[in-house]
Amino acid sequence: MSDKPHQNLAIIGHVDHGKSTLVGRLLYETGSVPEHVIEQHKEEAEEKGKGGFEFAYVMDNLAEERERGVTIDIAHQEFDTDEYFFTIVDCPGHRDFVKNMITGASQADNAVLVVAADDGVQPQTQEHVFLARTLGIGEMIVAINKMDLVDYEESRYHEAVEEVTDLLNQVRFDTENAKFIPVSAFEGDNIADESENTDWYDGEILLEALNALPEPEPPTDAPLRLPIQDVYTISGIGTVPVGRVETGMLNTGDNVSFQPSDVGGEVKTIEMHHEEVPQAGPGDNVGFNVRGIGQDDIRRGDVCGPADDPPSVAETFQARIVVMQHPSVITAGYTPVFHAHTSQVACTIESIDQKIDPATGEAEEENPDFIQNGDAAVVTIRPQKPLSIESANEIPELGSFAIRDMGQTIAAGQVMSVNERD
Repeated sequence: MSDKPHQNLAIIGHVDHGKSTLVGRLLYETGSVPEHVIEQHKEEAEEKGKGGFEFAYVMDNLAEERERGVTIDIAHQEFDTDEYFFTIVDCPGHRDFVKNMITGASQADNAVLVVAADDGVQPQTQEHVFLARTLGIGEMIVAINKMDLVDYEESRYHEAVEEVTDLLNQVRFDTENAKFIPVSAFEGDNIADESENTDWYDGEILLEALNALPEPEPPTDAPLRLPIQDVYTISGIGTVPVGRVETGMLNTGDNVSFQPSDVGGEVKTIEMHHEEVPQAGPGDNVGFNVRGIGQDDIRRGDVCGPADDPPSVAETFQARIVVMQHPSVITAGYTPVFHAHTSQVACTIESIDQKIDPATGEAEEENPDFIQNGDAAVVTIRPQKPLSIESANEIPELGSFAIRDMGQTIAAGQVMSVNERD
């Protein structure tokens, strides 16, 4: 791990606009992928008649995906720049994977939006920008990619910038500070070095723009919230819950509470990277042992927090949601599966309280009968079994969720307030 500050970076945009190639190129240019690995991928790509895909291949480790030429695995890739240690949350364009962008460790601080110069803004581009806005992503760097396919024409770059600016304005993204960079991930233009092909452009190149991102404030002041991913039994130690600290600090000797299982005890040991440590903070993946907790007392989806400020468990909660894709209309009584941090719980939309303008968040209609694709709404939700979730105003890291049904992500949302169970 590097001692530079850490950033989670989402790479978003339409499926064929070159995200994987851009990520592969970034990893290559920052020395995060050795030359021989690229060579090996290159040979493989050429054998399959996909010459030029070697950078995308860096990301696509699954054989089946290579056959299909799409990215599936949410690969967490890491690279260093002069200023930051980045974890890339590669967000493949295929819709089922939107959920990974919304829950858990993929809470990106900032984003690179990839838009192909020859193709412009596509429906998925809009969907991802919409999501980025809903999930509170801070700054957006816009990479106008595939400039090599439009002969590096300045006019095509400006047309793409205009389209994206309109889109960002629609969802009230700050376009004053947005950076638009003409790049070719495939050829390497304006990624790590200035390109002679775009002598008409005098702004920052991609790595400079990444270095210039504002430093995220680590949420160490917030109370401890640690969603549990797995629970193991390890001989000689006992029960070891494993998860990632989202907010606050975990110290040995702390009295903690697991919700909604509602059990607790004193933290005896904390282990990280197979070493015992006295404390862990936001972003750390840890295994820890708590006095008196057995394997059957807690489970994946529980959240660990201080005993005197335990994670909240919702009787009901009110949230803002954005419907991305649903074949019909959504009405009160609908019960899909909610994915929040490591938890998956069926929840009923008890009431649709108001329809809101997705761009401005202002109310458009009170108590509508239904909502459908493209709508944003405030809804009241009742989990079918206990769910620990927090208001996004108080602990944003545990305040967003994805709604899934029929094998796809149909909506995304943020918790506005929690009505806690007694």
